[in-house]
Formats: sequence, structure tokens, C-alpha cells
Amino acid sequence: MFSTFNICLSQFPEYVQIIDVKPNEITTVVSSLNKGFGIEDLSWASNSSVACFPSTQNLKFNGNHVFHSFKIPEYAEVTITLTPADQTANFSLYGYQISQSNFAMVPELTSCTSCEADYKWDYPKKNQIQDHKRSISFNSTTNNYNIVIGVAGADGLSEGDYVLTIDLKAKTENTSEQKSLSTYLVKAEKGKTLVYEGDLANGTLIHDLSWASSSNVACFPSTQNSKFNGNHLFFITEIPAYSEMTIKLIPDNKESNMSLYAYQVATTNDIMPPALTRCVTCESDHKWDNPKKGKNQDHTRSIYLNSTGNPYRVVIGVAGAENLQSGTFKVEITLQ
Repeated sequence: MFSTFNICLSQFPEYVQIIDVKPNEITTVVSSLNKGFGIEDLSWASNSSVACFPSTQNLKFNGNHVFHSFKIPEYAEVTITLTPADQTANFSLYGYQISQSNFAMVPELTSCTSCEADYKWDYPKKNQIQDHKRSISFNSTTNNYNIVIGVAGADGLSEGDYVLTIDLKAKTENTSEQKSLSTYLVKAEKGKTLVYEGDLANGTLIHDLSWASSSNVACFPSTQNSKFNGNHLFFITEIPAYSEMTIKLIPDNKESNMSLYAYQVATTNDIMPPALTRCVTCESDHKWDNPKKGKNQDHTRSIYLNSTGNPYRVVIGVAGAENLQSGTFKVEITLQ
């Protein structure tokens, strides 16, 4: 007599490399197609409950497959980039998102929250250029997920080294006591540009950045917290009624990655981050994740504010990106 049991996996198989991915950091993994194996049945990918890539593209995935996995926390975005060591090698990349209690692997995968794939195009795409790299992205809202990454050889490719770069941006919790903020009262004069100097070394960390992504502040999304997780230094001034203000941040070291933000509140409102719960408007500028068509970005940052029938208190924040906690800079305030 033979009995059949349905086995529910409580972890991934040994051939899946588990990656420890830290939020708001970039993780790099080096591996090789030589460590993988072929998957003859690719029908799971074109299943409507998976929808990863159509069966007409199976040739892009008929070489060896190597698997990696990591967890994505709630309120997060992640971009995975595959870079083959040999720029002439034809690699493909795919990944799928499943619940944190689900450890399903292809070809047995029957459904998932989402599946994304990137492979060599059959034809050029208008105004787009493709190189040897491949990239996919996922996001989460109120739940954590397992992300399974599949690196595959195209056209039967079964060997070749590669690098995976995982850029995870996530909301961070307040785990440290907030120290007193460093603030400076400065003037803004109509028709003039006034320049003020500062050093992030005199600033303080703001551990809880959730105020910035609140709908009543809307300064920058939580996915950009890594651009503001260094020291913050504040300059406080006023914008008169019916005025325009341009604020420019100029780091003295062009290699210093700094960010800029400013918000307007009533002249009697002295609440500062992270206690800020609402404002008239908040604007920010930081290093772009990707180039913008027809635009160039250097080490400087700039934002624009305006007022109508009322004057406002303006709080200008200069922040270090990627944990930057020191660096001198100038802030130019132009009032028209």
C-alpha cells in the first residue's frame, strides 16, 4: 500500500540562496549560472495566475536557473539589477512575490502576488536603449513578502558569472531617542540673495521620518528615506505675502550627497520634525535614482516656494543622504 501526502514547505530548498537584505541599503551578491540547473517545464510562467513571461519568450529562459530569495518589509520598494560579468552574455532575470509563509518554487508555482521579468528584446523600443543588464522592481504596502529571484541563461546558456544589486527602500521605525535639533534663525530680504554657511557635523539625526510621507505634509515618500537618514540642520526664516522664494543648497565638496527640503507654516507655528503633522506646503530635492529626460543633475539642490495673501514661517532642512553626518555647505535664499 502506498500513501500520498501533500507536503507544505516551511522553508526554501537548499539550492535557494537566502540573502540578508537591509532596508535603505544596497546589497550586492556575486554568483554564477554554473551553480544552477535547467527547468524544462516553463508553463508556470505563462499561467494567468503568475503572468511572468509569455511562452513565446521561453527561449530566453531555457538555460540554467539560479535562485535567490529575501524578504521585503511593509511599505517598501525594491529594485533588483542583474549585471553579467561578460557583457556579450545573454542573461534573463525574473522574480516573484509571495506571502512570507509561502515557499513555493518553480515549476510548481501556481500563483503569486506579482511576477516580473526582464530579458533581451526581440526588437528595439522607441526612445529606449537596452544593454546587457536586466532589472525588475517590486513594492509592498501593509504586508511583508518573500521575494524569489531567478537568474536564467538565454538560448541554452549554462555558465557565466554575474552580480545582483538589490536596492531596498523602506519605512524605518523610530528606535532611538530624538536629540535636540540644531536650528538657526536667518533673514530673507526682498530682491536679494543671502548666503548662509553650515556644517552637517553640527546637525542631528531624525530617526523617525514618517512625518515627511504623511498626507498632510507630503514632503518626500518613505521610499526616499535613505536620502534623508543623515544629520539634519535647520534654517528658519519668513516669506512675506505675495512673494516667491528660491532656496539653493551648494555642498562645498561636490562628492557630498546632501538633500534639501523646506516647508511653510503659520508664522505662529513653531513645531519641528519629527513632531510636524501638517503644513501649508513642503518641497524637497535630492539625488535622483534615475536620469530624467532632458535634465541634468549635479551636486546642488534647489526648491521653490511662494505665498499669496499671508506671510509664512519657512523651515529649511539640509540633510545628509546615505547616513552622511558631516560636510560643509552654503544655502542661498533668494526672495522676490
